[in-house]
Amino acid sequence: MTGRLAQRHVLITGGGGGIGLAIAEACLAEGARCTLADRPADPPGDVALLRRRHPATVAYVAADVSDAASVGGMLFAAKAAHGDIHTLVNNAAVFDLAPLLESDEASFDRLFAVNVKGMFFVMQRVLQHMVDAKVAGGSIVNMASQAGRRGEALVSHYCATKAAVISYTQSAALAMAPHGIRVNAIAPGVVDTPMWSQVDALFARHQGLQPGEKKRRVGLEVPLGRMGTPGDIAGAAVFLASDEARYITAQTLNVDGGNVMS
Repeated sequence: MTGRLAQRHVLITGGGGGIGLAIAEACLAEGARCTLADRPADPPGDVALLRRRHPATVAYVAADVSDAASVGGMLFAAKAAHGDIHTLVNNAAVFDLAPLLESDEASFDRLFAVNVKGMFFVMQRVLQHMVDAKVAGGSIVNMASQAGRRGEALVSHYCATKAAVISYTQSAALAMAPHGIRVNAIAPGVVDTPMWSQVDALFARHQGLQPGEKKRRVGLEVPLGRMGTPGDIAGAAVFLASDEARYITAQTLNVDGGNVMS
Protein backbone atom coordinates (compact mmCIF):
# COMPACT_ATOMS: atom_id res chain seq x y z
CA MET A 1 0.00 0.00 0.00
CA THR A 2 0.98 3.65 -0.36
CA GLY A 3 0.41 5.12 3.11
CA ARG A 4 -2.35 7.39 1.84
CA LEU A 5 -3.82 7.73 5.36
CA ALA A 6 -0.60 7.86 7.35
CA GLN A 7 -0.84 9.88 10.58
CA ARG A 8 -4.64 10.03 10.33
CA HIS A 9 -7.24 8.89 12.81
CA VAL A 10 -10.35 7.30 11.30
CA LEU A 11 -13.49 6.78 13.40
CA ILE A 12 -15.81 4.11 11.98
CA THR A 13 -19.31 3.58 13.34
CA GLY A 14 -20.87 0.20 12.71
CA GLY A 15 -17.31 -1.12 12.73
CA GLY A 16 -18.07 -4.50 14.29
CA GLY A 17 -18.24 -6.40 11.00
CA GLY A 18 -19.19 -6.31 7.34
CA ILE A 19 -18.48 -3.07 5.51
CA GLY A 20 -17.26 -1.21 8.59
CA LEU A 21 -14.67 -3.82 9.44
CA ALA A 22 -13.47 -4.02 5.83
CA ILE A 23 -13.03 -0.24 5.78
CA ALA A 24 -11.01 -0.42 8.99
CA GLU A 25 -8.71 -3.06 7.52
CA ALA A 26 -8.20 -0.97 4.37
CA CYS A 27 -7.50 2.19 6.37
CA LEU A 28 -4.99 0.38 8.57
CA ALA A 29 -3.22 -0.91 5.49
CA GLU A 30 -2.86 2.72 4.37
CA GLY A 31 -1.26 3.77 7.66
CA ALA A 32 -4.26 5.07 9.63
CA ARG A 33 -5.13 4.70 13.28
CA CYS A 34 -8.69 3.42 13.67
CA THR A 35 -11.38 3.58 16.32
CA LEU A 36 -14.19 1.14 15.66
CA ALA A 37 -17.55 1.74 17.33
CA ASP A 38 -20.48 -0.66 17.55
CA ARG A 39 -23.23 -1.67 19.94
CA PRO A 40 -21.81 -4.81 21.66
CA ALA A 41 -20.18 -4.12 25.01
CA ASP A 42 -17.19 -6.25 24.04
CA PRO A 43 -15.52 -6.19 20.62
CA PRO A 44 -16.92 -8.83 18.27
CA GLY A 45 -14.60 -11.69 17.38
CA ASP A 46 -13.21 -10.24 14.15
CA VAL A 47 -12.60 -6.88 15.82
CA ALA A 48 -10.82 -8.56 18.72
CA LEU A 49 -8.61 -10.36 16.21
CA LEU A 50 -7.88 -7.08 14.43
CA ARG A 51 -6.89 -5.47 17.72
CA ARG A 52 -4.49 -8.31 18.45
CA ARG A 53 -2.91 -7.83 15.04
CA HIS A 54 -2.72 -4.03 15.42
CA PRO A 55 -2.57 -3.31 19.15
CA ALA A 56 -1.17 0.20 18.77
CA THR A 57 -3.49 1.41 16.04
CA VAL A 58 -6.92 -0.18 16.69
CA ALA A 59 -9.31 0.84 19.45
CA TYR A 60 -12.88 -0.35 20.06
CA VAL A 61 -15.67 1.50 21.85
CA ALA A 62 -19.21 0.35 22.56
CA ALA A 63 -21.70 2.97 21.42
CA ASP A 64 -25.32 3.46 20.39
CA VAL A 65 -25.39 6.22 17.77
CA SER A 66 -29.07 6.92 18.44
CA ASP A 67 -28.28 7.99 22.03
CA ALA A 68 -26.69 11.43 22.53
CA ALA A 69 -24.87 10.50 25.74
CA SER A 70 -23.44 7.39 24.11
CA VAL A 71 -22.21 9.45 21.15
CA GLY A 72 -20.46 11.84 23.51
CA GLY A 73 -18.76 8.94 25.26
CA MET A 74 -17.73 7.47 21.91
CA LEU A 75 -16.00 10.67 20.84
CA PHE A 76 -14.26 11.05 24.20
CA ALA A 77 -12.97 7.47 24.01
CA ALA A 78 -11.87 7.83 20.39
CA LYS A 79 -9.88 11.01 21.10
CA ALA A 80 -8.36 9.44 24.20
CA ALA A 81 -7.21 6.46 22.15
CA HIS A 82 -5.83 8.13 19.05
CA GLY A 83 -6.13 11.92 19.32
CA ASP A 84 -7.88 14.25 16.90
CA ILE A 85 -10.25 12.62 14.42
CA HIS A 86 -9.35 13.25 10.77
CA THR A 87 -12.03 11.11 9.10
CA LEU A 88 -15.44 9.86 10.18
CA VAL A 89 -16.92 6.89 8.34
CA ASN A 90 -20.58 7.14 9.34
CA ASN A 91 -21.53 3.52 8.68
CA ALA A 92 -23.88 2.40 11.47
CA ALA A 93 -27.32 1.48 10.13
CA VAL A 94 -30.24 -0.91 10.56
CA PHE A 95 -32.59 -2.44 8.00
CA ASP A 96 -36.22 -3.52 7.89
CA LEU A 97 -38.91 -4.03 5.28
CA ALA A 98 -42.64 -4.59 5.09
CA PRO A 99 -45.49 -3.92 2.66
CA LEU A 100 -46.36 -0.22 2.72
CA LEU A 101 -49.82 -0.74 4.23
CA GLU A 102 -48.32 -2.87 6.99
CA SER A 103 -45.36 -0.63 7.86
CA ASP A 104 -45.62 0.34 11.51
CA GLU A 105 -44.46 3.19 13.69
CA ALA A 106 -41.98 1.05 15.61
CA SER A 107 -40.06 0.17 12.45
CA PHE A 108 -40.17 3.81 11.29
CA ASP A 109 -38.82 5.06 14.63
CA ARG A 110 -36.05 2.46 14.78
CA LEU A 111 -34.77 3.09 11.26
CA PHE A 112 -34.88 6.87 11.50
CA ALA A 113 -33.32 6.84 14.99
CA VAL A 114 -30.19 5.06 13.76
CA ASN A 115 -29.95 5.80 10.03
CA VAL A 116 -30.87 9.49 10.14
CA LYS A 117 -30.78 10.89 13.68
CA GLY A 118 -27.71 8.87 14.62
CA MET A 119 -25.94 9.62 11.35
CA PHE A 120 -26.62 13.36 11.60
CA PHE A 121 -25.68 13.91 15.22
CA VAL A 122 -22.53 11.79 15.04
CA MET A 123 -21.54 13.82 11.98
CA GLN A 124 -22.38 17.07 13.73
CA ARG A 125 -20.34 16.22 16.83
CA VAL A 126 -17.32 15.13 14.80
CA LEU A 127 -17.53 18.21 12.59
CA GLN A 128 -17.61 20.44 15.68
CA HIS A 129 -14.51 18.67 16.95
CA MET A 130 -12.75 19.14 13.61
CA VAL A 131 -13.58 22.85 13.55
CA ASP A 132 -12.55 23.41 17.19
CA ALA A 133 -9.31 21.43 16.79
CA LYS A 134 -8.57 22.98 13.39
CA VAL A 135 -8.06 19.51 11.93
CA ALA A 136 -6.28 19.77 8.58
CA GLY A 137 -7.83 17.78 5.76
CA GLY A 138 -10.87 16.65 7.72
CA SER A 139 -13.35 14.48 5.87
CA ILE A 140 -16.66 12.76 6.46
CA VAL A 141 -17.77 9.66 4.57
CA ASN A 142 -21.46 8.90 5.14
CA MET A 143 -22.86 5.53 4.12
CA ALA A 144 -25.94 5.95 1.95
CA SER A 145 -27.31 3.23 -0.34
CA GLN A 146 -28.68 2.65 -3.80
CA ALA A 147 -31.98 2.50 -1.90
CA GLY A 148 -31.61 6.24 -1.30
CA ARG A 149 -31.65 6.83 -5.05
CA ARG A 150 -35.08 5.30 -5.66
CA GLY A 151 -38.17 3.99 -3.93
CA GLU A 152 -38.87 0.30 -3.36
CA ALA A 153 -42.34 -1.04 -2.60
CA LEU A 154 -41.30 -3.14 0.40
CA VAL A 155 -38.51 -0.90 1.68
CA SER A 156 -40.12 2.53 2.05
CA HIS A 157 -38.68 3.52 5.46
CA TYR A 158 -35.16 2.35 4.68
CA CYS A 159 -35.17 4.07 1.27
CA ALA A 160 -36.29 7.31 2.91
CA THR A 161 -33.55 7.14 5.54
CA LYS A 162 -30.86 6.69 2.92
CA ALA A 163 -32.25 9.50 0.79
CA ALA A 164 -31.91 11.65 3.90
CA VAL A 165 -28.25 10.64 4.21
CA ILE A 166 -27.62 11.90 0.67
CA SER A 167 -29.40 15.20 1.40
CA TYR A 168 -27.61 15.80 4.71
CA THR A 169 -24.29 15.03 3.01
CA GLN A 170 -24.89 17.79 0.49
CA SER A 171 -25.98 20.33 3.10
CA ALA A 172 -23.11 19.52 5.46
CA ALA A 173 -20.58 19.75 2.63
CA LEU A 174 -21.71 23.27 1.79
CA ALA A 175 -21.68 24.29 5.46
CA MET A 176 -18.19 22.90 6.05
CA ALA A 177 -16.52 24.03 2.83
CA PRO A 178 -15.31 27.32 4.41
CA HIS A 179 -13.52 25.22 7.03
CA GLY A 180 -11.78 23.06 4.44
CA ILE A 181 -13.68 19.95 5.58
CA ARG A 182 -15.05 17.66 2.90
CA VAL A 183 -18.30 15.70 3.26
CA ASN A 184 -19.16 12.90 0.85
CA ALA A 185 -21.17 9.70 0.83
CA ILE A 186 -21.02 6.24 -0.68
CA ALA A 187 -24.12 4.53 -2.07
CA PRO A 188 -23.42 0.79 -2.06
CA GLY A 189 -25.57 -1.56 -4.06
CA VAL A 190 -26.27 -5.09 -2.86
CA VAL A 191 -23.30 -6.15 -0.75
CA ASP A 192 -22.70 -9.67 0.51
CA THR A 193 -22.44 -9.17 4.28
CA PRO A 194 -23.83 -11.14 7.23
CA MET A 195 -26.78 -8.72 7.31
CA TRP A 196 -27.98 -10.20 4.02
CA SER A 197 -29.18 -13.31 5.88
CA GLN A 198 -31.72 -11.06 7.63
CA VAL A 199 -32.57 -9.20 4.41
CA ASP A 200 -33.02 -12.44 2.45
CA ALA A 201 -35.27 -13.88 5.14
CA LEU A 202 -37.49 -10.78 5.12
CA PHE A 203 -37.85 -10.85 1.35
CA ALA A 204 -38.54 -14.60 1.46
CA ARG A 205 -41.38 -14.04 3.93
CA HIS A 206 -43.02 -11.15 2.09
CA GLN A 207 -42.45 -12.35 -1.48
CA GLY A 208 -43.03 -16.07 -0.96
CA LEU A 209 -39.48 -17.01 -1.99
CA GLN A 210 -37.29 -19.88 -0.89
CA PRO A 211 -34.44 -18.93 1.47
CA GLY A 212 -31.46 -17.75 -0.57
CA GLU A 213 -33.47 -17.05 -3.71
CA LYS A 214 -33.62 -13.25 -3.30
CA LYS A 215 -29.89 -13.08 -2.72
CA ARG A 216 -29.23 -15.18 -5.81
CA ARG A 217 -31.53 -13.01 -7.95
CA VAL A 218 -30.15 -9.65 -6.89
CA GLY A 219 -26.61 -10.78 -7.64
CA LEU A 220 -27.57 -11.85 -11.15
CA GLU A 221 -29.41 -8.57 -11.77
CA VAL A 222 -26.31 -6.45 -11.16
CA PRO A 223 -24.80 -5.37 -14.50
CA LEU A 224 -21.37 -6.64 -13.40
CA GLY A 225 -23.02 -9.96 -12.60
CA ARG A 226 -22.41 -10.32 -8.86
CA MET A 227 -23.11 -8.85 -5.47
CA GLY A 228 -20.53 -6.47 -4.10
CA THR A 229 -18.12 -7.36 -1.34
CA PRO A 230 -17.22 -5.24 1.70
CA GLY A 231 -13.79 -4.78 0.11
CA ASP A 232 -15.39 -3.13 -2.92
CA ILE A 233 -16.80 -0.46 -0.62
CA ALA A 234 -13.62 -0.13 1.44
CA GLY A 235 -11.58 1.02 -1.54
CA ALA A 236 -14.01 3.85 -2.22
CA ALA A 237 -13.94 4.91 1.44
CA VAL A 238 -10.15 5.08 1.49
CA PHE A 239 -10.18 7.14 -1.69
CA LEU A 240 -12.70 9.66 -0.32
CA ALA A 241 -10.75 9.94 2.93
CA SER A 242 -7.44 10.51 1.18
CA ASP A 243 -5.85 13.56 -0.40
CA GLU A 244 -6.57 12.04 -3.80
CA ALA A 245 -10.15 13.25 -3.24
CA ARG A 246 -9.12 16.69 -1.94
CA TYR A 247 -11.29 18.48 -4.54
CA ILE A 248 -14.33 16.26 -4.08
CA THR A 249 -17.12 17.26 -1.73
CA ALA A 250 -20.95 17.12 -1.59
CA GLN A 251 -20.91 13.97 -3.75
CA THR A 252 -22.47 10.53 -3.32
CA LEU A 253 -20.40 7.88 -5.07
CA ASN A 254 -22.34 4.89 -6.40
CA VAL A 255 -20.45 1.65 -5.74
CA ASP A 256 -23.02 -0.81 -7.02
CA GLY A 257 -21.78 -2.69 -10.04
CA GLY A 258 -23.77 -0.45 -12.39
CA ASN A 259 -27.20 -0.68 -10.75
CA VAL A 260 -27.67 3.09 -10.62
CA MET A 261 -26.36 5.53 -13.23
CA SER A 262 -25.91 9.19 -12.41
